[in-house]
Amino acid sequence: MEAGNEIGSSAHPTSLHPPVRGHASTGTLGRHLARRLVEIGVKDVFSVPGDFNLTLLDHLIAEPELNLVGCCNELNAGYAADGYARAKGVGACVVTFTVGGLSVLNAIAGAYSENLPVICIVGGPNSNDYGTNRILHHTIGLPDFSQELRCFQTITCAQAVVNNLDDAHELLDTAISTALKESKPVYISIGCNLPGIPHPTFARDPVPFFLAPKVSNQLGLEAAVEATANFLNKAVKPVLVGGPKLRVANAKDAFVELADACGYPIAVMPSGKGLVPEHHPHFIGTYWGAVSTSFCGEIVESADAYVFIGPIFNDYSSVGYSLLIKKEKAIIVQPNRVTIGNGPSFGWVFMADFLSALAKKLKKNTTAVENYRRIFVPPGMPLKHGNDEPLRVNVLFKHIQPLRVNVLFKHIQDMLSKDSAVIAETGDSWFNCQKLHLPENCGYEFQMQYGSIGWSVGATLGYAQAAKDKRVIACIGDGSFQVTAQDISTMIRCGQKSIIFLINNGGYTIEVEIHDGPYNVIKNWNYTAFVDAIHNGEGRCWTAKVRTEDELIDAIAAATGEKKDSLCFIEVFAHKDDTSKELLEWGSRVSSANSRPPNPQ
Repeated sequence: MEAGNEIGSSAHPTSLHPPVRGHASTGTLGRHLARRLVEIGVKDVFSVPGDFNLTLLDHLIAEPELNLVGCCNELNAGYAADGYARAKGVGACVVTFTVGGLSVLNAIAGAYSENLPVICIVGGPNSNDYGTNRILHHTIGLPDFSQELRCFQTITCAQAVVNNLDDAHELLDTAISTALKESKPVYISIGCNLPGIPHPTFARDPVPFFLAPKVSNQLGLEAAVEATANFLNKAVKPVLVGGPKLRVANAKDAFVELADACGYPIAVMPSGKGLVPEHHPHFIGTYWGAVSTSFCGEIVESADAYVFIGPIFNDYSSVGYSLLIKKEKAIIVQPNRVTIGNGPSFGWVFMADFLSALAKKLKKNTTAVENYRRIFVPPGMPLKHGNDEPLRVNVLFKHIQPLRVNVLFKHIQDMLSKDSAVIAETGDSWFNCQKLHLPENCGYEFQMQYGSIGWSVGATLGYAQAAKDKRVIACIGDGSFQVTAQDISTMIRCGQKSIIFLINNGGYTIEVEIHDGPYNVIKNWNYTAFVDAIHNGEGRCWTAKVRTEDELIDAIAAATGEKKDSLCFIEVFAHKDDTSKELLEWGSRVSSANSRPPNPQ
């Protein structure tokens, strides 16, 4: 994080709170932590109470600029902090020792995979119990209290166990600043007896962070730009492809500067969607190998030079390692390194610096854009049902031909604007939401690297809490929803106005297309009745069941009209085999990659 730049968001600059002399009676660890969270841009903390964190929660509640959001479980609190960090730049959650900490682990691991600074705070044992032979509750029954810490060491970039007030100030500030600098989660454990004790090190308001700017090695930057410009200026039809690390590199503006200057077509990797401007005149779609947007894959893979900016190549993004790209044609730009084909690699060259400098050195070349426009054919409209099309007999759908998923997403496309944001759950929603064309400033989030089903419920809660200027549209499959459904309750308590499309197709569709079995079929719920029961007449919530296109049109009209100030939950019935063509192709390729036999020894 650069000095003078944003910490969290534009509303929360580094010098938000000038240092002010405080009173010794208020100079406590709990107050310091609360003020520090506000200073870095956290206004909402997601929590689940437990006896080890209750005193700490008292101090967080006492901070007038901090709002405590109680969640139904720790996993969702972590997912909410993840979603909040995507919108605000940093998020935080507070849980209790071990039973809470081990529950939130999965969400923190996902935040680590997505390079999100999440401050995970745990209320720990009384400081007097460390180093004794005592056995405590909420532990596994051993006098060693380090199990939780050792788990978090593998999924956080820094850990602080605060059981002594003398070094607490340094431990807290070091952990929080490391999260911001590394853009990764950190773990902070605070002894349950410490938050309210006055201590001289906390006798004044936190001095605002000054995080030293990361400055590129100037010689390395110049060499990288020169070598890259020579490589690309010789190419006939080069392309740009944006990846997910554009976020952590804070390089979205520099990417646009480069795209404007060079004239190349710009594509986005699936996990980078939302980070590349789709309203740009040279945008050609999602590059995802065999399941790319129509005509995009052909342009990228036929290019004689491609610049991948912030990519993550894994088995999912490479469609089972089937991308038709060649290393010798590729320039890979990572947040702090540039590698050119099979040739040189330049370290300590930061992405934003590099892209801005490169923009000034490239010759304009629109050849590949013109090729794309020559071969492009606009997508067709979903077919209407024929009168002679047989009705499928299915108890779930009451003998009605279910609404087609591609028709659903045609209508979701029409809902999008600069005032909306899309949250896409792991599953077929990945592929259907990938095909949505995002208007300028429309938000978009999903979790592709970690791919934890159920992530979107908590993430919707956190993102909507942070981005109050946007209405979140979440697309969630029934299988994923069953994992984390409870925190619909918290959305209603917080007065959120998101629109949730629950796609009910009777199971884990993405798993079906990778490897089918009876374990992919789930118990069907009456989802709207479930949400109505959670609503229970408290707060604003509206539900609808949708089986036809006309019912969908009416539901969307209500959700965006008379019910626009309510949380809207729309259950959409779809046939269990109604999937995107991209999922069918992707699933078969991932299945093939998963089932490779062992190499001969």
